[in-house]
Amino acid sequence: MTSSNTPGPAAGDVDPAVREELARLRDSIDNIDAAVVHMLAERFKATQQVGHLKARHQLPPADQAREARQITRLRALAESAKLDPAFAEKFLNFIIAEVIRHHERIAEDTVNGSTAPSS
Repeated sequence: MTSSNTPGPAAGDVDPAVREELARLRDSIDNIDAAVVHMLAERFKATQQVGHLKARHQLPPADQAREARQITRLRALAESAKLDPAFAEKFLNFIIAEVIRHHERIAEDTVNGSTAPSS
């Protein structure tokens, strides 16, 4: 968020067409945010299953070779989508760290005899 020393127009002074366009764009952003949250939820459901499979077969929670391939793939997708590849990589690294944390917890629960899926 940016700020300026010069005050902008009061809300009542903004052209109604501008307010309408702003509302339309914000509705679109809200819809996209909702879709992102739902897609992340689906992704984490799948990674939870991966974590349980790894735990049952004593595989390590992290797979650095896969992570490197995913980062390369996501950077290329970001470039083709006109999204900053560095941002995409940071975003994926954040997700990967969370997935590994989940996989470590699942592995620990498996070793300790708990079979209930982690949330």
